[in-house]
Amino acid sequence: MVNGITDYGKRIKIRLLELGKNQNWLIEQVSERTGMYFDSGYMYKIMTGKNKSKNITKSIDEVLGFEVTE
Repeated sequence: MVNGITDYGKRIKIRLLELGKNQNWLIEQVSERTGMYFDSGYMYKIMTGKNKSKNITKSIDEVLGFEVTE
């Protein structure tokens, strides 16, 4: 883990670069899909593994086109 970012967090960053999108875009997409409160602080916790909300990570996976496993 570099700078506290997990491998999952790195995958998110790389995919956002590939899509030409930023983290704020992802936060908006996830908030709209889930109806849950989601901000940059929450995103940081997901990317560092401090929060592993299944609803949020599933939505992130769907938005970014990652394979979604149940």
